[in-house]
Amino acid sequence: MNFHYHILINPAAGSGNGAKKAEKIIQLMDAGNYTYTPYYTEKPGDEREIVARLSELLSVWSPTCEQDHVDTSFHLLVVIGGDGTLHEVVNQFYLLGIERPVSYVPAGSGNDFARGIGLSRDPQKTFEQVVSATQPQPINVFHYDEKIRDEQGIVLNNIGIGLDALIVATTNASTSKKLLNKYHLGSASYALYLVKAIFTQKTFPILVELNGQSLDFERTFLCTTTNIPYFGGGIAIAPMADPRKDLIDLVVVEKPNLPAILRFLIQLVRKKHTSNKHYQHFTSSRLRIVSVSPEHGQADGETMGERSFDLNFSTATQYIWYTEKRTENKGSATTF
Repeated sequence: MNFHYHILINPAAGSGNGAKKAEKIIQLMDAGNYTYTPYYTEKPGDEREIVARLSELLSVWSPTCEQDHVDTSFHLLVVIGGDGTLHEVVNQFYLLGIERPVSYVPAGSGNDFARGIGLSRDPQKTFEQVVSATQPQPINVFHYDEKIRDEQGIVLNNIGIGLDALIVATTNASTSKKLLNKYHLGSASYALYLVKAIFTQKTFPILVELNGQSLDFERTFLCTTTNIPYFGGGIAIAPMADPRKDLIDLVVVEKPNLPAILRFLIQLVRKKHTSNKHYQHFTSSRLRIVSVSPEHGQADGETMGERSFDLNFSTATQYIWYTEKRTENKGSATTF
C-alpha cells in the first residue's frame, strides 16, 4: 500500500517536546523517502481547523484498503503531540460525523494513552511502529454526554472528578511543569502535586448508575471513568483496564482518615492499591455519574473546570494505525 502521511504537529506539546520529536520523525521520513506533508499548530484550536481541512482528503479504512491503494495513496493522519492534542483530533472527527484511522507520536507530559495501548514513547521506535503497520488497531474509547452543559465528545483515556482532576488543574497551571518537561520529567510534575491534592481534596457525594442499578457514594475522594490503566503520567489507577475490551472501567475511592490516606498513597506507588478497602472498581458498557457538588473535572488530561456533572458514558471505537505491542494487565473487577 502506498502512503501519504499528513503529519499534524503541536510543537508546544510537552513544553517544546513536540517540536523536537517532529524534527526526528521528519528526518526519518526524509531518510526513508516517504511521502508526507507537515502541518503545524500555532495556538489552541488549530488541531481542529487542520483536521476539518483534511477531512475529505484522509482515507477511510476498510478491509479492502490494501488492494484499493495499490496504485493510489492512502492518506493517513499522524498526530505528534500530547494526549490533549489527540483528544482534539478525534473530537473533531466526532463533530464532523466521520471515522478515520489516525497514527500517534506521543510528545506530551503524561503520554498515558501511548503507555496504555503499547505505543513507544521513543520517536525512532514509534516511527517503526507506524510505518511497519499494514492496518490499524481497533481501540476502545468512550463517548460522553454531559447533560448540565449539553456537552458531548469522545474520550481516549479517562474523565475524572475529584482528586485526579484537581491534580490536572494544579499541574497545568504551574510553572514547574514546564521546567520538568525541559528535563524530560513531565510525569514528575503530576506526582509532585498528587501529594498536595491528597491533603486538599475534600469529599463529595456522587450517584452512579450501572445498567439500571444505583449506587450512592457519600464521601467520594476520587471518581475516574477510564479506558486505560493510567492517569497522571503513568499512575496505574486501574491496572486491570484494557483498551481492547468493549468496556468502561470506573474507579471510586472514598476518603479515609489521614493514616489510611498515606497507606493508600504508598500502595498506589507500589501498585497494590486495588486491595485497599477504600478502593472500588466496576466495569460496564454504559454508566451514568452525577456529582451535584461543584468539583474539578478533567478529560484526557485537559481541565473541564470546577462544576457539577451529569455524565452519561457509552463505548465507542477509534482506529489507531500502528503495529501492536501488547502488554498484559491483570486485575479483577465487579461487573454488573
